[in-house]
Amino acid sequence: MTSSSPYGPPASRGERPPALLRTRSRRRGAVLLGLALLLATAAGTVVTWGDEPSTPATVADRLPEGGGLGAHAEPQEAPPVVVPSYGPGRFVVATGGTPVVGEDGPLHRYRVVVEEGAGQDVDAFAASVDETLADPRSWIASGELRVQRVAEAAEADFTVYLATPVTSERMCAEGGLSTEGYTSCRLPGQVIINLARWMEAVPDYGAPLSVYRTYVINHEIGHEFGEGHEACPAPGSPAPVMQQQTYGLEGCLANAWPYLDGRRYAGEIIP
Repeated sequence: MTSSSPYGPPASRGERPPALLRTRSRRRGAVLLGLALLLATAAGTVVTWGDEPSTPATVADRLPEGGGLGAHAEPQEAPPVVVPSYGPGRFVVATGGTPVVGEDGPLHRYRVVVEEGAGQDVDAFAASVDETLADPRSWIASGELRVQRVAEAAEADFTVYLATPVTSERMCAEGGLSTEGYTSCRLPGQVIINLARWMEAVPDYGAPLSVYRTYVINHEIGHEFGEGHEACPAPGSPAPVMQQQTYGLEGCLANAWPYLDGRRYAGEIIP
């Protein structure tokens, strides 16, 4: 088997004059140095994004024009949320349950369901409902009621639905309520949360989506606990949780809780 040398053809045997040996030695050293640089350059062509290359000029020569991926990337806006307008009217039930929360009073058991095709995880939605109702600013702050989530319909006093706009409108209409596919509603034993409001809240609400979600849970379940609608007490004041904040704040500030500073916060009852 033959092999070629990177330094040229094999030298013939025999002695050479010292000057020639020094010249060949210098040439060989230069070739070895050139080979080492070539190997180092080749090693620098494999770049992991985010790493600082040891040979930036060499790496840049091998990246696309403009400096490489992301060198002048424009910030990308988040894609718009797509909310299904209708679904099959079938619901998935959250499994499991929660401990009883609240100090005293009647126990209200509830279950949580999400419409198929809504694109929302039923356990995540159930966790939001559970967290809201177990909060010391929620309805249990009265010390006169307790709540617990269950999985079986036969054990539940009411059900919290997350439904697409068309389905929620149909469900609310069965109880004589007109929502125009926009608002949520409550019927006896049924708390129906409109998916579009859950995903988008309402224009000019002035608070994060998480605040609106907490509000709509407390508001509709407040109806289940016998609470009616209330008015904004004064411009600049917190909105009562039983104010219809979905339709506007009337000068009040968004508020998701029925109890503030340990006291029931309410406005004038609207007949």
